[in-house]
Amino acid sequence: MKTPVTFVGALLLGVSLLAFRSDNPHEAEIKSWHQKRIESLKAEEGWLNLAGLFWLKEGENTIGGNEKNSIVFPAEHSDAFLGKVILKDGKVTFEAAPQAAVQLGEQAVTNAELFPYQGKPTVLKHKTLRWFIIQRGDKFAIRLRDLEGTYVKAFKGIETFPITTDWKVKAKFIPTEGKKLTILDITGRSYEQASPGKFVFTIDGKEYSLESVGSKERPHFVFGDLTNKHDTYGGGRFLDAPAPDAEGYTYIDFNKAYNPPCAFTPYATCPLPTKENRLQVAIKAGEKYHGDH
Repeated sequence: MKTPVTFVGALLLGVSLLAFRSDNPHEAEIKSWHQKRIESLKAEEGWLNLAGLFWLKEGENTIGGNEKNSIVFPAEHSDAFLGKVILKDGKVTFEAAPQAAVQLGEQAVTNAELFPYQGKPTVLKHKTLRWFIIQRGDKFAIRLRDLEGTYVKAFKGIETFPITTDWKVKAKFIPTEGKKLTILDITGRSYEQASPGKFVFTIDGKEYSLESVGSKERPHFVFGDLTNKHDTYGGGRFLDAPAPDAEGYTYIDFNKAYNPPCAFTPYATCPLPTKENRLQVAIKAGEKYHGDH
């Protein structure tokens, strides 16, 4: 009895996948992580659909597709006049224009409190547009998303360095309780952020360290290295690591180094690496960058 070709093909494919998972568990892990990363970028709350960052003035700020507004939304995806965003003493509200088709969730809205908010931002919708309020220092801005925006349509994926366990390094956690880092972002604004500690590791026999933000349980790094402006994004990259174990050790896997939002859109406000986190070594692992901003 002959075995159907389709069955043989499926069987061989299954065997090859099992072999890949068995022989290359680290490579499989990184590829799976990177696929989820791509999906998150393309999601509605991802970074690719950012279409504007508009700083608010105190008082009334009119919004819509008409150029007479103080804040102009993409005309092809917006009615001419949508209403007013009002900033007063650190509070931000919205008043819809007559007949404006603006929604909060699935409900039409005429008035809404946008800031301050509890938990996630209050997001307003109109056609393919989504917008909400962000705060940077004492300034407030509308962050605009367009689900059919330029950067969503132009996205072709992210090139990466070859995956190798050489860039998965053991690191020792050194606590720095109470320490605050002065973070400068890409807009020139600075702020302080708590640092639970630094992580010390060795590359090619030389010791390096990275200051973390976040928490000891979920350390996050903003770092620069000698590949920046050549193979990787000029403003540095991001990296996360598992929590250190009971003896204070964890593994930093530079294969999971990823580009900040500013690599994909000019409308993000990304932190830059501190002086201590600018590594004097070329980290040839993780995501590359060949963009124009």
